[in-house]
Amino acid sequence: MTFARTLVAAAAFAVSSGAFAQATVKPDGQWRAAFTLGVSVATGNTASTLVNVQADAVRATDIDKLALSGQQTYGQTDEVRTSDLASLGARYNRDVQDRWFWFTNGEATRNELANLSVRASVSTGLGRHLVKTETDTFDVFGGLGWSYDRYVDPVTVAGAVRDRYQRWEPVFGEESTHKFSPTTTLRQRLALYPNATDTGALRATFEAGIAVAMTNTLSLNATLTMRYNSDPGTGLKTTDSLFVTGIAYKLD
Repeated sequence: MTFARTLVAAAAFAVSSGAFAQATVKPDGQWRAAFTLGVSVATGNTASTLVNVQADAVRATDIDKLALSGQQTYGQTDEVRTSDLASLGARYNRDVQDRWFWFTNGEATRNELANLSVRASVSTGLGRHLVKTETDTFDVFGGLGWSYDRYVDPVTVAGAVRDRYQRWEPVFGEESTHKFSPTTTLRQRLALYPNATDTGALRATFEAGIAVAMTNTLSLNATLTMRYNSDPGTGLKTTDSLFVTGIAYKLD
């Protein structure tokens, strides 16, 4: 499949499909969404396919914001599965005084190639808007969360063989958005989850995405996602990363 055919197929599918897509945020209480599709296909001596579908929906007012997101990534090389990641997330922020806000966050992730049947986590806490303008925002936040892991196969975690593991986790992080021009927007978020049950263990997530508008509804997106776990289990790597480019379709 040529690059041109892949691009056309991605554009057509993005309209009907749907995660670090960048939905437009306007404080008017209306829902807005963005759907992104990235496709890579190779044939010849090596046959490989990678498909990444993302969705983002946001409803914002002057005092609060609700954001929903989802992602599915699947890849295979020579009929061997090389990527199979799915995630869903929801986050609610509400301003309480001046630049202070409280938040509630929930996320569910599946990554069977990393022996993770499901990870469910919830957290809540307080944050502060350090920068809040029409073109730039920068927030810091902290709170307390709880996480539950269920594994595909039992694995040694926190000094014992387990098929599931739950723990309390403080959460600390920062996130920002930057509108460099009428057509270019950058968004990033870093969160740290120290393990309060097994002292010394740590999880961390980092997400960054840039969107460049081509029309009022279509844009080119590039996203980077990194997930770190200091104790993923025996024989597993501590860091997973994913970089995807694709076409986004916005519903404004």
